Amino acid sequence: MIYKFKSQSAGDVIMLQPNGEQMLTIVGKAPSPQGIITVAQIPAAIAALEAAVVTHEAAEHRPENHAHMELAAGGDGVRLRARVAPFIDLLQTSLQAGYDVVWGV
Repeated sequence: MIYKFKSQSAGDVIMLQPNGEQMLTIVGKAPSPQGIITVAQIPAAIAALEAAVVTHEAAEHRPENHAHMELAAGGDGVRLRARVAPFIDLLQTSLQAGYDVVWGV
């Protein structure tokens, strides 16, 4: 399955299922084929994503977690910061324009 996050204010952000589900889980949404992040929910979603990046990067710098973090990331070498950046951009643009972000519709 592919997640296509859409807003009337920006281009689509497309993610493979594991990455899309990771984003939804971080922002407190249950992974599902369809959904919405309302304008009112966007600030909390952005804050949750940014906090997850900080937590992830702090854990990466602990020597005892280095091997575990590589396995948890699926070994693809893409850092969470890079993975969330387009999604955060979409959320910020949508918030400024006053539009919800949806997927699966």
